[in-house]
Amino acid sequence: MEVIRQGQIGGGESHLLDLAYFLDKERFEPIGLAFTSGEMVDRLERMGIKCHVIPTLKAFDWHVQQQVIDLLRREKIQIVHAHGSRAASNMLWPVQRLKLPFVYTVHGWSFHDDQSWAVRKARAWSEKLICHFATRVICVSKSNAETGRQIFGLKKADVIENGINLERFNPDGKFVDLRKEFGFASDDFVAGFIARCTKQKSPLDFLEAVRLAHQQNEAIKGLFVGEGDMDSEVDAFIVQHKMQDYLFRSKFRTDVPDLLNCIDAYCLPSLWEGLSIALLEAMAMRKAIIATPTDGTKELLTDEQNGLIIPFEQPQQLADAICRLSKDKELLVRCGQQAHNMVEQRFNAERVAASVGQIYNSILNVK
Repeated sequence: MEVIRQGQIGGGESHLLDLAYFLDKERFEPIGLAFTSGEMVDRLERMGIKCHVIPTLKAFDWHVQQQVIDLLRREKIQIVHAHGSRAASNMLWPVQRLKLPFVYTVHGWSFHDDQSWAVRKARAWSEKLICHFATRVICVSKSNAETGRQIFGLKKADVIENGINLERFNPDGKFVDLRKEFGFASDDFVAGFIARCTKQKSPLDFLEAVRLAHQQNEAIKGLFVGEGDMDSEVDAFIVQHKMQDYLFRSKFRTDVPDLLNCIDAYCLPSLWEGLSIALLEAMAMRKAIIATPTDGTKELLTDEQNGLIIPFEQPQQLADAICRLSKDKELLVRCGQQAHNMVEQRFNAERVAASVGQIYNSILNVK
């Protein structure tokens, strides 16, 4: 059973979708479990993969534990694989009760430097607890594994870097031309933000950077696609600064390859990341990247070679980077091409599924 907190599409959910799609179906039968409904659930079902929803928004909800236990028994689950700490926390008691092997994939730790000391300490303790009871721990970047060792003494973790479906994110494929629909001219320079609208992703820094860059060059415009708990703040910022004429705002969309095809540079000013699926998707589509040096991103980007690295919470420097790429076409093309080359060589979702399948086999003592 592949378990994740929400049924909407995000990085971890895209990872789960590709894992379920590419797993060896002669050997494994993946079944999904999410704690909210959404597009990911619908996609799994369209793929012919059964997916259950047990509604709860709590990181640990005692009231759903028996439902989870009954589901695991009913589906005769042999391995539980939780993606992210919120999903894992709701699976700890059921897997212990049923004595099931438990795999935990860390898509970025739940503790961060911007949290208070007490919150950070509590989150680190909860991660240590999950890892202690996990049969195997998977980290999506070497930096994440090292952080776990430093903060709470993580003893052992398999590092399996995220991958994406390179058939879907193929820059030489055919795409719907969205620039006209969004009101962008052919000679506009479009900076894109396609991510969840949450504090983690620093959406207001992106908006402020587009506003500042547009003041320097009116051909610079923005595409903002995503939704989350900061929707009202984002909408208010756009209205307050009268950005409607040069920024297109949309909630969640499923046509991500088409969206990436219509932008010139992809911006991700996150405060923390494991190894961003969205970033890999943009790199696969030959987009120049502007991003902050989060754990996983530091392993992907080399400044000035396959992207530009900017400091955390510095919208002016993000604006300067956007302006620079809009003027330097050689740098824009070089960063995009080298980003694509890296993803093509290292970050294939089929490889990820094969590596995870090997872990499942080792747990079941199958060669």
